[in-house]
This record gives sequence, C-alpha cells and structure tokens, in this order.
Amino acid sequence: MVGLDFGLTLNFGLTLNSGPTEAPVTTRSSSRPSGAGEAPDARRVAAVVGVLSLAVFMSSLDLFIVNLAFPYIAKQYPGTSLSSLSWVLNGYTIVFAAALVPAGRWADRVGRRRVFVIGLAAFSIGSLLCGVAPGVAALIAARVIQAAGAGLMVPASLSLLLAAVPAPARPRAIGTWSALGAFGAALGPVIGGSLVQVSWRWVFWINLPVGVAAIIAAIRVVPESGDDQAKGRPDLAGAGLLAAAVGLVALALVKAPGWGWSSASFAALLAASMACGTAMVVRSRRHHSPVIELSLLRSRQFSGAFVASILYYAGFGAFVLNSVEFLTGVWHYSAVVAGLAIAPGPLMVLPFARVIAPRAAAWLGGPGRVAVIGCAVNAGAQLFWYIQIQVDPAYLTHLLPAQLLGGAGVGLTIPSLLAAGSATLTPARFGTGSGILNTARQIGTVLGVAGLVAILAHLSPADLIGVYRNGLILIIGFFAAAGVTSVVLLSSLNTRRAAAPAPGPTPRPAPTATPAPVVADQEGA
Repeated sequence: MVGLDFGLTLNFGLTLNSGPTEAPVTTRSSSRPSGAGEAPDARRVAAVVGVLSLAVFMSSLDLFIVNLAFPYIAKQYPGTSLSSLSWVLNGYTIVFAAALVPAGRWADRVGRRRVFVIGLAAFSIGSLLCGVAPGVAALIAARVIQAAGAGLMVPASLSLLLAAVPAPARPRAIGTWSALGAFGAALGPVIGGSLVQVSWRWVFWINLPVGVAAIIAAIRVVPESGDDQAKGRPDLAGAGLLAAAVGLVALALVKAPGWGWSSASFAALLAASMACGTAMVVRSRRHHSPVIELSLLRSRQFSGAFVASILYYAGFGAFVLNSVEFLTGVWHYSAVVAGLAIAPGPLMVLPFARVIAPRAAAWLGGPGRVAVIGCAVNAGAQLFWYIQIQVDPAYLTHLLPAQLLGGAGVGLTIPSLLAAGSATLTPARFGTGSGILNTARQIGTVLGVAGLVAILAHLSPADLIGVYRNGLILIIGFFAAAGVTSVVLLSSLNTRRAAAPAPGPTPRPAPTATPAPVVADQEGA
C-alpha cells in the first residue's frame, strides 16, 4: 500500500505559471485560504494531488485486490464457484459504475470535497463490513456499500483536481492521478497475494487506516469547490437503469456457458439489458440532471475517449484476472509468488504515465495519438504471451517481457484517454464529465471480467493452454478495438487544444470577499 506520506510529499513537477487566456474557476471555500490574488502554492497543489491520487489508488486497488483472495474465500465457503465469486468483483464494479455520474452531479451541487469525504467514509465502512462478512452473499452486499463509497469519491476527486490545479499543470497532474489508479488496479494482485497469507479478510481491512488518514488529509489540505448554479437532483432512476443494463449483460455472459449461447434465457437477459439501456438513454434526453449527459457525447473527442475507455478497460480487467488464474491454476504459483510475478508490470506504469506519456503527447500532437500507441503496445504484449504461453513455467523468457510491455502500454494509454476526454470539459462540467469517463472504465471492466469468466468456464485438464489462449484472444481483441477507436475518433485531433466545450451553466463569479480563485483554462488542459 502506498503510504499517505508518499502521496503528500511526492514531487509532481507541477508548473504553476498560468497563461494569459485562462479564466477563473470558482471555489466555494478553502481550508487554508490564501490572500486575494495569490497564485496557488506549489507544495499545497502537490499535497492536493497526492491526497486525491491516494483515493483513486484505493478504489482501483480494491477493484482487483480480491482476485487472489478468490481461492481462499472458496476454501472457507466450500461449493462456491468462480462464476459466483466473480460477483464479488462484478457487484462492486457495477454499483461503482452506476454511482459515478450521479455522484459527480451531486458533488457539483453540494460541494466536491464534502462528497469526497463522505465517499471515503462509506468506502472505509464497507471495507470493515467486507472483512467481517459471514458468507459470500454478505460479502457481495458489503462490496456494494464499498462500491457506493468509491463511486462518490472518484468523480469528486478528479473534479477537485481539475479545479485546484492550474491549466498548464493539469496534464501532469491528470497523469499522476490516472497512473496511480492504474497502478492500484495492477498492483491489486500483488498486495492481495501478500495479505491473504494472513487472512483474506485483511484484503479489506487494510483500507481502514488508509481511509481514515485520507479523510483527515482531505479536510486539511483540499479546497472546497462546486458549481453554484447546479440545480436539481441527479437521476437516481437512470443510475439504477444503467446498473441493471450492465449487470444483466454480465449475468448473461457468466451464465451463457451453462445455458448455451443460443438459449432463450441468454437472449432474454440481453433483451432486458437493451431495454434498460434504452430507457436510461430516453431518461437522459428528458431529465434535467441525466445519468449520461448526451450533450457531452456530441463532442467527437469526448465520445471517442468514452468508447475507447470501455473497450480498453474490458481488455485490462480481463487481463488482470486471466493472469492471476493462469499463474495460480496452471503454473501453480502461490498467492505471494503470483503477486510478485505480476509486480514488474505495475512498476512500469508510473514512469510511462507521468513522464513519457505527457512528453509524447506534446511531441505527437495530442494524447489521442499516444493512446493509439499504448493500445498497440498492450495488444502486442498479449500477442507475445499468446505465442509463448505453455504449461511448464518459464517466467523470465516468456511472461516477464509481456508483463513489462503491458505495464508500459497501461502507462501510455490510461492517462492519455483521460486527458483527451477531460480536455473538452468546462469547469461547470468537471464533476459530471469525470463521472462519465470513469463510468466507461467500470462498464468496460465488468464486460471484460464477465467475458473472461465465460471463457474460463470451459477449463479442462486436457486443454488448459487452449482455454487460456482463447482468453488472450478476447483481451487482444478489446485492446485492438480500443486502438482502432482512438485512431478514428482521437488521433486525427490535436487534442492539446480542446474541442468546443459542451453547453452548460457557467459558475457565478466569486464574491470579492472569498479567497483567490483557482486558475483553470476554460477549454481544458
């Protein structure tokens, strides 16, 4: 676990000199107000980015940390199948996805820091309940509470970051924020492999001290911000329809191997999912605070980042689970050894996300083109592993190169997709837009994990490698599709300059008695 001190003192290399075309963003209050006209203090901004990045690290870590706990949970509760255990992961992800956009809107309305702290508290309480769950059903229910907390804190954290960091420094800050999210997701099996040696319950209890420390730090160093003109309650019914649509697709994919891909039950679940999705879109057209703001999706750049994120995270989610299952099930690595075997990939994420991706975006003409390269690197890494995979362990020559390439691809792609989508957002849409982009990530993860579980359901001792190769084909297909989407919708755009901002209310100017406004570019970074 990354310590709080690391998050607060890391040098993020933020450039604090603002350009002449920037417009102020209203912040409602600040825990430590500066005098009027002062620029944000460099250390203060670094501390804000550290706290907010720590929160997204926690939420992403918990998305995948349970992978290596599955065998231990199944051992404690005999008769529990992989498809049932997958809902410990998918239940979290579906609720996470459904909560993101309403939470982003609520944060804009009542205060982003307030929602961020509430989310941290709910996440910590959910973690406690997960650790004391007496059975799988209770564990899934506790994961829902945990996911609701994560759904509150993640969009609030990104919108707080966009509001608190000056425009020239935002690409680097976004790179740090998204890199730590990806790092947490990829590092989940590593940390989980160590904790389950004590007890699988510690996979959840480890969040408690970090969550408490993050709450204290957020109250002390993160300035409050919001949209004073935000009105109306978020569309909770629309969020429920979104959760139902994604959950029904996941259920259909998980059950299809047993029911049959041409069965009436499978078709009925897909039809019900489409009906829920259609109803959600209809509500989004008419509701004053829709779960998906369709006007944002009219931007080619934003919609491209949205679709590419769904496809990329489907590949990423399937990749993490596939790696864990192969190492523990075929090479018979222990949980600790499997976690260590996966570790080199996550170690590649931070340098590529924080240093190489921003420089490549400046050199190539925008983050969209970097995303194309990242997707290609990820697909190539999995193709290499597809060719090299074998029953006999050969880590250094076969798996390690794929892990290193895959980590580099993650570091290039994830911050680039987020930067490309965020560049189109006006300050009034920071919470909503970040919620939509993060929703895409969770939807993709659910679909990828469910698809892989459907493939692994056909595992048999006679053809272990063949089944895992089928899983790799699925992963390669998702990464390639994300790359093609980025080529078509993002790479032809110079995404250093934002597309025309989506319509929306402009925050009211701050009264002269309030602290100095945080500077941000109206057209995004």
